[in-house]
Formats: sequence, structure tokens, C-alpha cells
Amino acid sequence: MDTSFGCEPLTQLSSFVGRTEELVELAQLLPKVRLLTLTGPAGVGKTRLALEFASQQSRSRRYDVVVVRLSPLGESDAIRRQVLSALDEATGEAEAAGRDQLLVLDDCEHVLEACGSLLTTLLPQRPGLRVLATSRESLRLPGESVFSVAGLPVPDPDTENVLAACHRSEAVTLFIDRARALARDFQLTRTNAPHLSEICTRLDGLPLSIEMAARLIRVFPPAEVRGRLDDQLALLRNGWRLADARHQSLHASLKWGYDLLTPMEQGVLRRLSVLPGGFGPDAAATIAADDPDVAAAMPEILISLEAKSLIEPVGTGSPARFRILESMRRFGHEQLLAAHEDTGAYERLVACLTTLCLPLHAESVVSAGTLASWEEERVNLRHAMQRLASGADERQLLLAGALAAVETGEVTVQPRAADLVARALKSTAPTSVYRSVALAAAASLARRDAHGEMAARRADEAVELERGHGRSPLLGRLLLIRGMIRQARDEPKGARTDVSEALDIGVRLHQDWLTALCRGMIAGHQVRGGELGEAEQEIGRALPVLRRAAPRWLHPVLVTAGSLALEKNDLPAAEAYFTETLRTSAFHRDDTVQAIEGTAVVAARAGQFDRGLRLLGAAERMRIGRRGIRQGDRWWRQRVREARDSAYQALPAARATAWLEAGYALSHQQALALALGDDVSGPKASQPVHPLSRREQDVAALIVEGLTNRQIAARMHVSVRTVETHIRHIRTTLGLRSRAHVAAWSAQQRLEPPAAPPPADSVVLPAVPLRQRVQEPRRAGTPARFPGRGAAHDVRSAASG
Repeated sequence: MDTSFGCEPLTQLSSFVGRTEELVELAQLLPKVRLLTLTGPAGVGKTRLALEFASQQSRSRRYDVVVVRLSPLGESDAIRRQVLSALDEATGEAEAAGRDQLLVLDDCEHVLEACGSLLTTLLPQRPGLRVLATSRESLRLPGESVFSVAGLPVPDPDTENVLAACHRSEAVTLFIDRARALARDFQLTRTNAPHLSEICTRLDGLPLSIEMAARLIRVFPPAEVRGRLDDQLALLRNGWRLADARHQSLHASLKWGYDLLTPMEQGVLRRLSVLPGGFGPDAAATIAADDPDVAAAMPEILISLEAKSLIEPVGTGSPARFRILESMRRFGHEQLLAAHEDTGAYERLVACLTTLCLPLHAESVVSAGTLASWEEERVNLRHAMQRLASGADERQLLLAGALAAVETGEVTVQPRAADLVARALKSTAPTSVYRSVALAAAASLARRDAHGEMAARRADEAVELERGHGRSPLLGRLLLIRGMIRQARDEPKGARTDVSEALDIGVRLHQDWLTALCRGMIAGHQVRGGELGEAEQEIGRALPVLRRAAPRWLHPVLVTAGSLALEKNDLPAAEAYFTETLRTSAFHRDDTVQAIEGTAVVAARAGQFDRGLRLLGAAERMRIGRRGIRQGDRWWRQRVREARDSAYQALPAARATAWLEAGYALSHQQALALALGDDVSGPKASQPVHPLSRREQDVAALIVEGLTNRQIAARMHVSVRTVETHIRHIRTTLGLRSRAHVAAWSAQQRLEPPAAPPPADSVVLPAVPLRQRVQEPRRAGTPARFPGRGAAHDVRSAASG
């Protein structure tokens, strides 16, 4: 039966979106337990999930369902009377039908003691009774099973196809469903997909917040909703008119949970709001160090906050790390400001991060473990920098340097570190103790972004400033950085002078990592100068140290070792060094690209011209398509050019161009696989038969565009029944359950929708085949032209710089 007692009917007026897996898990779990508690943060949808599950159980006639809402109740006696009255009223019908009862107790968090006392008595007395409770924390009763409810899945932030990720996301699906209730023509498109993805992600996939944000679509476009989320507590105040007061706004919902905390827990939550990037127990204790009692009790407080769904564990590593959901963090920050505790909390945050970043100022080469800790604190570093930006605090120079160290070698370049470094240099005194650290960071970022003049100028400033301070370990690193910059600018004499001085510092101070890196760079100069025996000795001294103690810095020396093997025409050794570079995570992206080019040169010299050209095409795409990857010095460009020319001389021009284009089309992972010996199909490989017909592909692509069946029929000049038949066949062929799954699959496949029919009076010119545009008759060795990049592109020029 679809009835309940003491609550609204089980049948809800709004649609239920997602949670399929949760419903299945609950159905499997309930027969095994007597008390099942759904826990989760404010607005996560515990009540909605419980009612949907209870409704399923009622419709299947497994249980007679009784629902009691506890939010209006506060007295133990009132709760007991309400529950017993509802159960007794339904008991007769349940016994007559031979069914057990399922009691849903909604909103238990404010009456945990009363619920515990009642259920401890009630469950033993009624063997046919099972209880499904919702609460922000567990009841902590014997026999209780806790089911944690998380936010709806949000789109993967690292995916290249945002539209496909949005189609797969239950959070985005809920947003669209609620938005269409107010704006019937609202659709998910390629244009608004990035905005919807960020909206749902920043709202942590919480249904209550997403529903409120979706209702704004009638007034604001998605881009503007996204832009206003910095003030989401003020923005999201449009709950259902007749909902409980705590569901009328996001702020009210969060305040309900905050008011249930002890004063000590409230104080910790306020202070932790200055840590948007997460925190460990030690950092939490440091931020709360103004209260010794709180700092001593921090482990117990964190356990309690996690149990109350206010913080959540991040990852499974050691030591433990936690995060606050963004909405609760913003609420906590609001309370921090109201309590006038922000100045002290932020000072402790900056002091904590400064201590963490001191190795950047004191050591010649920062360890991989320290870099990993900076990566973990990246968001907190940025947040602290924003706090310091309005003043002249010199510590922002050190924090900016740490951010730059993390971001220098990333595949996806974040320009914000360069901006933060520039702002710190501008706002602090020229005599600041950490200035040379920030100047070195600015030089490295400029080198990454191929701003050679700026990189050289900043490196000169850093070296001269540090010479005056006499801090030798840092000076050694600065000289090494300037040597790299000079090498990239084809200034070999100056580069070798800097690296030799850095090597002297490393040897004098017994800095093994600095010494090994300098030996590796000197070996590179020796290879380019034909001093192959001396280079082999230096590499032999550098590689064991770096392999043992500093693998993060191993890659440039491996590339040099591979280059030396090429000069000796030892192709197996050269390929072994280059592939070793690719099998481990390179810190600088240049090393990855140069290693791929190295394997291409090996392949060309071995007569494997098709493989060599594909690798060259892949490397060229990386250099062109990713900001900050340089072209390499003149000596290296010459080796790459010779490999390409030898392939063009050995193959017909059309075939060579086809292989080069095939490499250019490879993804990063495919290029790595090819370089490591896993073949990737080339231009002549037969393509697998598509599971869908051409017409079915068109239908699937139009579903992605958000068209209805009638609109698809009009676009394709077929009947609606034909479209329905195609959709049924698509779902059967691909094993997909719904239209949304078809859209997600189609977006992932990047199917292109058929063009809209031209007006009757328009003239359609015949299209020139792509191959005809790309591959015009020409002599071997002339420039190849790639599609989709404007004017003709000279591959020889791009590959050689």
C-alpha cells in the first residue's frame, strides 16, 4: 500500500533521479538487519532516498510501511507516542496480510538519545519490525547497520569530453530535470556543459543545492549561475515553499546541523574553514592551536565531525586526510568572520605553510616527498596567497615559489602560479629574504612558457641577489636553473659555466643530488661537443645517485644517456634509456617529448620508418598543442630533422605524409604506447565495423543535441515511429538502458549530427575530400600539410624549431 502515518504520502510529487545502485544495495541489505541508518551531510537527499526505497518495498508488498517524521518533535514522550500510535494503527493490516513492518524514522539527528531509548525497547518486542532511519550521524545502537549517502556523481574534471561526462553524471541529470520544470526548452549542450559540470562539482553533488541552483535558470543562464557560486549561501535561498524551514535555503539547512554541535566542535569547524584544500590531523591541530584543550582533543573531535557528516576522509593513504564539503566550509567561514577569529586562524595557516615550504629556501634540491606535500596543499597555498595579496608580507614569496615548483612540470599548464609569483614580487620589498626564491620561480615558469628573455632576466636577478646573501645551497640551485635556461637559449658557453660552478658548490657541500644533476647536464654539453668518453663517465657517476635517491630528477639524465647512445650508434641502448624515461613519471614535460623523439630517431635509423614518422607526428602535436614544451636546442633539432628526412627519402611522399598525419592524430597515451613498443594502427589499418548503421548514428548524435523524437524526425525527414524504432535498436545493440545513456555514449564517441537541410534556394557546393586537400602531389622532402590548423604547416620546420 502507498500510505504512511505521521508523514507525507510515500508517493512524491517530484521525479526521483539517480541512486539506482543505492536502491539495489539497500534492498540487499535490509533483509539482513533490523536497524538500517542512512547517514550523510545536509542536503544530500537522505529523506528522499528513504521514502523512495520505502515506496518500492510497499509496492512490492514485502513490508507494510510506516513513516514518522521527527523534525517537529523534541520530547522523548512525544516521539514514543507518535511512533507507537503509527505502528499500532498499521499492525492489524500487516498481521492480516502476513507481512512485516518497515518503520521509517526521518530526521533523527536532534533526538538521538530518545530514538536510541525507544528502539532498544521496541525492536526486541516486535520481531516482525525493521527500522530505516535517516540522520546526519549514526544512532550507535547494537545491531545497527550504517549506510552512508554521498552526493550524486559529478562529471569527471579531468575528462576531455565534458559533454559526455555530463550525460553520465546523475548530478547534472538532476539539474536538467529541475531546470526543465521551469524552462521547458532548457537543454544540455556543448556550450553549457562546462558550466553545468562546474556548478554541480562546486555544490558537491548535493541534491538540495543542485535543485535550488537549477531553479535560477529561469532568470540566469548557466554561466551566470556558475559565476555567482562564490556567494552560494546567499544565492541558494529558493527551497520549496511548503518545505521545512531548514530546507527553505542552503544556509538554514547548514545552520540546523551546526547548532547541534558542541561549542568545541563549532570552534574547530570555524577554524578549519580556512583550509579549502583539505587537511590532516596535525594541520587541524595547528590551526586550532589558540585553544590548547581543542588541540589536545583534536583526534576525538575529527572523529565526531566525521560521524556527523561534516567532514569526510579523502583517499586511503597515511596519514589520514579530510575535507569539508564546500557549502559547509563557506558556512563555517561565515561563522569565523562573525566570531572575529579569522585573523588568528589565517596567521596560523600561513605560518604552517611557511614551515612546510622552507626547504625551497634552505636546500639545493627539494626532495620528491616535499614536492608531493606541496602538491597536496596546493589549494591551501593558493588560498593563503589570496589572503596575503593585499599586503607586503614576504612569506608570500616563499609560498608562490612552492606553487610554481608544483606547476612547472605539469602537463596541463595553470597560468595562475605565474600571476601569483609576479604579484608577490611586485608587492614585497626588494630586500625580502625569500625574494631570490620567487625570482627563480618566475624564471622557471617563463622558461616553461618559452619566454626566453624574461626567464634569463629573472634568473640573472636571482643569482646576483643570492651571491650577496652567501647562501651556497640555494645559489647552487639557482645556477643550475640559469644553466638550463641558457642551454635552452643556445648559449652553451654560459650554460656550462653556470653548471660547473653549481657542481663545485655541490661537491664542496656534499650535496649529492645537486652534484648528480650537474654532472648530467655537463654530460649533455659533452655529448654535443663530441666528448663522448667524458660524457659517459659523468653519466655513469650521476645515474646511480639519481636512481637510488632522486628518481623524480632522473629523466633529463636518462635523455642525455639516450642521446649519447645515439651518437655511438648503439640503438638498443638508446631505446632502453628513452623508454625508461617514458615508463616513469617525468617532472618536466620536455623530457617526455624528447624521449618520444628519441625513440623516433632510433626507429628511423633502424629502418622502421613508419613507426618513426608516427612518433615524430605525435611529438610535434605535443609541442604545438601544449603550452610550455620547447623545441629543444639546435643540436637535438638537427638529429630529429635527419631522422625525418631519411624517412621521406626512403618512402613515397604520400605514404610518409600519411604516417606523419597518423602520428599527429594519436592521443598522449597512444603515443606513449607506441614509443614503448605497443603498436598503434596506422593509416592503412582496417577500421572495425561500427555497431550502428549510419542512420542510427545520426539519430544518436541528435539525441546528444537535446532534440525530441519529433524534432529528430523533422531533421531527418522520417516519421516519428521510425525514430522510435531506431532508438530501440540502438539501445538493444549497445545494451543501454535509457535515452540518457544513449546520449552519453554518443557524446563519448563524438558522433557528429547530420547537417540541417539547406534552404530550398541555396546552392550546395561539392565538398573536397580531406585527403585531397591534405595530400597534394609533391616531391619527397617537401613540407607536409596538416588539416584543421589554418594555413599549411611545415612539419620539418615545426619538428626542428
